[in-house]
Amino acid sequence: MTEPSPTTSPSQALSLIAADMQGVDALIAQRLSTSVPLVGDVSQYIIAAGGKRLRPQLLLLCCGALGYTGTHRLTMAAVVEFIHTATLLHDDVVDDSTLRRGLPTANARFGNPASVLIGDFLYSRAFQMMVQVQEMRIMQVLADATNVIAEGEVLQLMNMHNADLSEADYLQVIRSKTSKLFEASAQVAAILSKATPAVESACATFGQALGTAFQVIDDVLDYAGDASVLGKNLGDDLREGKCTLPLITAMQLAPPEDAATIRNAIEKGDVDALEAVASIVKRTGALDAAMRSAQSEISRALGVAKHLPAGPYVDCMVQLAQQSLVRNN
Repeated sequence: MTEPSPTTSPSQALSLIAADMQGVDALIAQRLSTSVPLVGDVSQYIIAAGGKRLRPQLLLLCCGALGYTGTHRLTMAAVVEFIHTATLLHDDVVDDSTLRRGLPTANARFGNPASVLIGDFLYSRAFQMMVQVQEMRIMQVLADATNVIAEGEVLQLMNMHNADLSEADYLQVIRSKTSKLFEASAQVAAILSKATPAVESACATFGQALGTAFQVIDDVLDYAGDASVLGKNLGDDLREGKCTLPLITAMQLAPPEDAATIRNAIEKGDVDALEAVASIVKRTGALDAAMRSAQSEISRALGVAKHLPAGPYVDCMVQLAQQSLVRNN
């Protein structure tokens, strides 16, 4: 497989699916139509706020790589975006977040009750749409994924303010709450394409590895990013008492007094300690260690990509994975 030229921009690479993404956006707008004004207002607000649309992109790229051009690919791309958006609505309520993608969160603008209920609407609309595809295995994969995501969210809630969280426990959470939908998106594409079990497994593994790396980098950016670029408040993870990989690694590498500073900040959700914690995380090399973990996941994704049909779509999947390591939001 020939990897894309490093001079190729992500936007140029994704031009392969630009028309498909326009079709997905049109379908999303159509399926948000409802006779209940508040449902439409909140749904349109969060969808219109944009986002990377990585899960539908991954699904469409896998379909392209495997030669599937049926209209169900657009339906399923919209479905995974609806499921993802529903999780964001619920997450922001649970985390009491106020800023996402540089805008007030839906719960900050419309209130918690509306956000929870519209999240439920998006989940149910997604399942209405997947029924139309009439493929039981797709329904099974996405139903299982949605359940695993919910379990991951509960695990994360249980782990709040737990400074003793291990790296293995951290990975269990992010592979449930974040990477599972990446994995399912790629697997659904393989099922639509009637791929062999080996190819389906390769697609699923690619998605899982990409999603895991994506979340690790997200957690790194909470201590190394720029709030104006990230579009969210730096230190939100610390305020919520989330013990993420940079903190886990820093506590292992730091002198006892610095490790105690991090531990205390996690246990108390002390965002006032953000500057001190960020300094320790950087000084110990924990950010570099976390980035190496993300790089390992991307290497795993690129390894299984070699088992997919060579061509521009797989090249673009490779580019998407590589670019995830250098993103700043």
